[in-house]
Amino acid sequence: MCLCGQARPTLKRPSPFTHLYQHIAALAFSVKETNENQQLLPNLTLGFHIYNNHFTEIGTYLAAMDLLSRRRKFAVNYKCETENLPAAVISGSITDYCLHLATILCIYKMPQLHQFLRRVAFNNSAGEEVSFNQNGELLSGFDIINWVTFPNQSFVKIKVGTMEPQAPVDKRFFIQDDVIVWPRIFKQALPLSRCNNKCQLGFHKRKKEGEQFCCYDCIPCPEGKVSNHTDADECFECPGYRYPNNDKDGCLPKEIMFLSFEEPLGIVLAVFALKFSLITVFILGIFIKYRDTPIVKANNKNLTYILLTSLLLSFLCALLFIGQPGKVACLLQQTAFGVIFSVALSSILAKTITVILAFVATKPGSRIRQWMGKRLAYSIVLSCSLTQAAVSIAWLAISPPFPDLDMYSVSQKIVLKCNEDSGTMLYSLLGFLGFLALVSLTLAFLARKLPDSFNEAKFITFSMLVFCSVWLCFIPTYLSTRAKSMVAVEIFSILASSFGLLICIFSPKCYVILLKPELNSKEQLIKRI
Repeated sequence: MCLCGQARPTLKRPSPFTHLYQHIAALAFSVKETNENQQLLPNLTLGFHIYNNHFTEIGTYLAAMDLLSRRRKFAVNYKCETENLPAAVISGSITDYCLHLATILCIYKMPQLHQFLRRVAFNNSAGEEVSFNQNGELLSGFDIINWVTFPNQSFVKIKVGTMEPQAPVDKRFFIQDDVIVWPRIFKQALPLSRCNNKCQLGFHKRKKEGEQFCCYDCIPCPEGKVSNHTDADECFECPGYRYPNNDKDGCLPKEIMFLSFEEPLGIVLAVFALKFSLITVFILGIFIKYRDTPIVKANNKNLTYILLTSLLLSFLCALLFIGQPGKVACLLQQTAFGVIFSVALSSILAKTITVILAFVATKPGSRIRQWMGKRLAYSIVLSCSLTQAAVSIAWLAISPPFPDLDMYSVSQKIVLKCNEDSGTMLYSLLGFLGFLALVSLTLAFLARKLPDSFNEAKFITFSMLVFCSVWLCFIPTYLSTRAKSMVAVEIFSILASSFGLLICIFSPKCYVILLKPELNSKEQLIKRI
C-alpha cells in the first residue's frame, strides 16, 4: 500500500512534515490496528510507503515512477529489484494531483483508492470510534498538536487546542494562539482558517445556512445598537445615558435638555406670560378705580376681583414650567395650576348661578330671593376651591411629583422633567377642572337668552367655549409630542385658556368704562351692559 501525500518540500535540512498529518496518522493507526487484530485479516500483514509530491505535477509523476521502479532506477515497463509490491495506492486530497497520478497508474492497472478513507471506521485503544464522512473528514474529535522542533532536530509535541465536530457550534474549535511556537524559517503571515474576513466595528456575524460554522455574513448593526469589537456575535444597546454614533461602533454621552429661559421658545412663552399678567393687573386696576360705578357693582365686584386675581396667578404659574425642574417646582407645577384654575372656574360658575337666580327671583311669588346674596357666591367658590386643594394635598402626601430623567423619549438627549408619579391623582385634578368648566358652560348656555339686564351670561358662554376648545385641543397635541415640547404645549394651553377668559369676559366692560362712560349709568344698565 502506498500514500502520495501533499507535504511541503524540504529546503536545506530534513525536518518532520506535518501537512495533512491528521490523514497520515489515521492511516498509520488503521494499519497498526488491523495488523494487531487477527480476526480482521488473518495471515496477512499490511504495510505502507509515504511519498511526497512537493505540490508539483513533476513531483507527482516522479513519485509514481519511483513506486513502479524502486531504488531510483526508472525503467519503464520493468519492475526492478522490487519487494512486496504495493496492492493499491491511496492518493492525496487534491483532485489535480490525483488525476496526474491516475495517468501513470492506469497504464499498469494499479488500483487508486482515493475514496478509501471515506469508508474507514474502527475503535481506538480508548474505545472511541474513529470514522470519516463522505468528504474524508474526521467525525470524532481530536487534539491539535504543535510540533516544536529544536536545532538538534529533536522535537516535542504540545497540545494547543481541540476539535470536537459533535460539540455545539461555538465550542467545536478551540486553539491557544499564544502557545503555538512557529518554526524560525516560517516568515509568512500566520495562516487563517476562515472563509471570509472579520466583521468590522459596527457589524455583527450571521451564520450562512448550509455552510461551515466559521462561514458567516457581516450584517450592519440595527438602529439603536452598536458593536465595538471585530467579529461580534451580536450588537448591543448603549446604556440609557448614551446613544450610538453614526458608525455604530461606539456610544456617545447624551445631552441633558429641558425648557429653559435662555432658549427662544422659553423666552417667548415667558414674555407672553408676563405680558398677559400686566394686562390682568391693568384690568384689575380699572375695576378697583371704578368700583362704585353701576357696571362694576352689577357684576358682583368681589367675585370680579377674585376672578381677576386667579387669572393673574394662572399667568404667573406658567413660569413654574420653564427652567430646570427642581423639587419645589415639581411639587407646585400641577397642584398650583389645579387650585388656581379651580378658583377661576368656580368664580365664573358662581357668576353664572347668580345671574340665573337673579332672573328667577324677579318672578312673582318666587322663594329664590332668600338664596340671593354674597354668601351663596362665596360658598360656591370656597367649596370648589377646597375640594381641589384637598385633592392636591392628598397627591403631595401620597405620591408627590419629583424631578426625573427620561433617557428614552429622545434618541440623543436626556429629558429632565417632572414625574407626576401618580396618574390617578393627576387625572382626578384635571377631571375636576373639566367638571367645573362643563357645568359653567352648560348653565351659561341656558342663561344666554335672559333679558339684556343679565346678558353677562352671553360673555361667559363664549369665554367657556374658548376655554373648553383650548383644552380639548390640548389633549391630543400633548399626547403626540415629546420632551420639552410637551411642557411648551401645556404652558401654551394655560396662557391661551386664561387669556380667553380674560378677554371674553372683561373686554366689553372695559370698553364701556373707558370709551363709553355715558353708558356706565344706572339708567343705561337696564338696557345694556
